[in-house]
Amino acid sequence: MKKWINKPLLILGLAAFSASCTGDFDEINTNQNAPVSVSSALLLPQIERDIMSTVLGEAWGIGNIVIQQTAKNQFVNEDRYLWGELNSIWNSVYDNARDLENIIQQSEEKGENNYKGIALVLKSWMFSLATDAYGDVPYSEAIHGKDGINYPKYDTQEDIYNGILAGLEEANSILGTTGEVVAGDLVYNGNTDQWRKLANALRIRYLMRISNKRDVKGELTAIVSNPSQNPIFSAVEDGAVYRYTASFPDQFPLYTTRIGSFNEFRASKTMLDKLVELGDPRLDVFFRPTPETEGSDNPVYVGIPNGLDDVSALQYNGGPQFQSRISAFFYEEAITQEGLGIAKGVIMAYAEQQFLLAEAAEKGWVNGDASTYYEQGIQASFGFYGLETPAGYTAQPDVAYTGTQAQKLEKIGTQKWIALYFQGMEAWFDWRRTGYPQLQPSVDNQNEGRIPVRFIYPIIEQSLNTANRAEAVSRQGADDINTKMWYLK
Repeated sequence: MKKWINKPLLILGLAAFSASCTGDFDEINTNQNAPVSVSSALLLPQIERDIMSTVLGEAWGIGNIVIQQTAKNQFVNEDRYLWGELNSIWNSVYDNARDLENIIQQSEEKGENNYKGIALVLKSWMFSLATDAYGDVPYSEAIHGKDGINYPKYDTQEDIYNGILAGLEEANSILGTTGEVVAGDLVYNGNTDQWRKLANALRIRYLMRISNKRDVKGELTAIVSNPSQNPIFSAVEDGAVYRYTASFPDQFPLYTTRIGSFNEFRASKTMLDKLVELGDPRLDVFFRPTPETEGSDNPVYVGIPNGLDDVSALQYNGGPQFQSRISAFFYEEAITQEGLGIAKGVIMAYAEQQFLLAEAAEKGWVNGDASTYYEQGIQASFGFYGLETPAGYTAQPDVAYTGTQAQKLEKIGTQKWIALYFQGMEAWFDWRRTGYPQLQPSVDNQNEGRIPVRFIYPIIEQSLNTANRAEAVSRQGADDINTKMWYLK
């Protein structure tokens, strides 16, 4: 028997069913267990941890070497200035900038000035790392893909530094003006007073960094002369450090390094000889005696010259058993109680601030006694490692704050170089500006006798952001490791 189907009714039924499904489509296809936003308290620790570990990694692999604090006895390309792409800072800054922007937006929506202020400080610091490493970089249009800007322009370094300084000034003015408790902060545990000090200490750093390009006296004086409005560091404890733990997954990054890879890095003869010459007890914090003499009654310290070829580096002074390694505090003892107090990530320390103020005072840019700032910087560096300044240390001819202004500035720069041991890329960034200490290019370098002053742009930028990268290169200069960026010209 043939069955008849009422086609009009079938069509209406299907239409109604379709409409019902369409109406519920978004709800049905939304994962109720997947968050659409993440709180600032959860974003903040990941940002701090990631960027700090990146900076430590780049300092270990290239920064400590180029500034001749450490050297290599194997795989010596970095020591001979055979640099390819060095992209970890670039990648980490732009990856984490997205989350920082989310914190800023959420903070503005909720009226949470404390989170916003912290985010502004971190943003300023992060973008300083990028521009200090590469020069002109994406800044004002970076992290605006949601706004349709997929190919951000490269801002001039001058404009970037104006933005950095403005961000820090705003952070100083808004931190502590709202009542939310900051959770997730692994640097200062949510202490907004400390974040204000860091904001102003960084302002001093960055004003000094661009001081060859503009008159910074008025801005520096405004900071230093008004501590109630612009608090700065006043003790070692004020410094901005990331403290690692004894337990996985937040141990000091080098702790899990393969021993062979760790031991490729040795004490640089340049720094080790200076510490020995000065009878400086930081020697035992930074390096250890040669393996042959370690633990003996007569420990011997021998650094290797930077930039030897592979064979010469490995055989120097009789071989690896007779070359000082990097301190155990930065490796197997990094999880001990003493090691945890030494192997830290550093955004900025009190010692650096005092050396910067010593330079500024010596040049007449801030009030205060340059020698006092200088000696406070030395004491603070020893204090950072739990040491007392040895009796008579500052009376030595190469340390005492005497001589011509050029000699005094060299002493400031040399002590700052020692104090900045393995504290990110700051020793290199600062040396490029001051020329102190007076380093010689590495022995068998492949860069025509020149110490590099920047990283090349990531190669992928040539294909992904072609026009904007090309414009930056035409403005700044050739994309190589010797091109001086704006504040160095």
